[in-house]
Amino acid sequence: MPRLFRGPVRLSLSTRLALLFSAITLMAFAVLYLYVAPGLQTRLLGDQLAQLSSDARVHSRTIGRTVGSSQPLSSVQDRVNAAALATGDRVTLLLVNRVPSGSELSELADSSRRSTTAALSFAVGRAAVASGRTTTGTERTGAGTVAEAAYPVVLRGRPAAVIVYSVPASGVVRAVATVRHQILVAGGIALLLALIGSYLVARALAQRVKRLELAAEKVAAGDFEQAIPVDSGDELGQLAVAFNQMQRQLAQLESARKKFIATASHELRTPIFSLGGFVELLEDDDLDPDTRARFLEQVRDQVERLRKLSVDLLDLSRLESGSLELRPEQVDLSELTRSVSGEFEPVLAQHDSHLELRVTPGRVEATCDPVRVAQIVRILIDNALVHTPSGSRITVTARRADGHVRLAVRDDGEGIESQALVRIFEPFYTADDAQGSGLGLAIASELAERMAGRLSVDSRPGETTFTLELPA
Repeated sequence: MPRLFRGPVRLSLSTRLALLFSAITLMAFAVLYLYVAPGLQTRLLGDQLAQLSSDARVHSRTIGRTVGSSQPLSSVQDRVNAAALATGDRVTLLLVNRVPSGSELSELADSSRRSTTAALSFAVGRAAVASGRTTTGTERTGAGTVAEAAYPVVLRGRPAAVIVYSVPASGVVRAVATVRHQILVAGGIALLLALIGSYLVARALAQRVKRLELAAEKVAAGDFEQAIPVDSGDELGQLAVAFNQMQRQLAQLESARKKFIATASHELRTPIFSLGGFVELLEDDDLDPDTRARFLEQVRDQVERLRKLSVDLLDLSRLESGSLELRPEQVDLSELTRSVSGEFEPVLAQHDSHLELRVTPGRVEATCDPVRVAQIVRILIDNALVHTPSGSRITVTARRADGHVRLAVRDDGEGIESQALVRIFEPFYTADDAQGSGLGLAIASELAERMAGRLSVDSRPGETTFTLELPA
């Protein structure tokens, strides 16, 4: 038996956006239909009742003077007709008769013919008699809704008659019904246009999102060559710009990774082959002591080269995985830099370079991991020795300023090119053809950030300064 239900229906982005815009449009017209139209009818009827009330107050006094007088009925009818002619309303004079059950209204004069007008119950008239003041209201008849205003005529302290001004309100009802009909028609057309327009717009947005998705799949597959065209300045356009920037960075990182693999392979292969060759030579029993000592010295150099490369790789791996543990404590950085600088005396002598230590008097304290700060200083001094010619001068300073401690290593080498400065702290990047894996400065920068500090560089021809800034 075939399965008719395959789980929840997944709507596309364009369909969901189109439905959302259509729902908003439908809600807007529902508010118009359910709130504006009834409110319009109430306001129009209110205006009509207010006009009737005004007519009753202005034109009822001349009619009221006939109540309780000896004037003939024809004179009363003339005054009723005159009021109806002046106002355009139907005017009805009703007498109040007292009966045991209350009050009854009897018609004395009417400005219209009963055969051509709707029969009224005059409930508004009875309410005016009961309240003793002008009262307004509406009444439903066979001919439609009628608006009424009743004016009581008071004699000897109580209503003796009531004058009712009435006018058909069916025009207002028809007008409101027409408005409602127009709202429904306009709403249907607008809903259709909103559905079509929003679907087209949403489809265009979905196509742009799909383009980003396809580009992301290519990047995931290792293709960093095809950039996404930026066709607008909106959020998706900005996303495309950010994606292209990420793609370029990934391409640079991939290039750096390949370069590092080639460099690491060379760095590992050379000392390993050298060690293998020296081991074979050292197996020769006929070697004289001086030659054997020279070979052993070269073996030690190659082992040290392998050790440094392996330590750098291990540190970088720990930093990237977040497993490197820091042990911050209060450290005197002037003493630390003095101790680290002393370690380089043999290398400085071999390099024919001079290291000058400039430390402010007293203790220069900071809260940091002394082992990692010493590692950063070693990396900076070693970097200065590798990238400067023999006979260069290196200056190491430690001072406190603006609530921070700054350790700086300055050399008087050729300087770093501007295009290399922006990438100098990237892993595997080397600014020149000097031997090395390009890991030292990247490790130093990452260690500084882990200790809430910052490692920066300032370089110009004849001078390069690396500055480590730590919170005091």
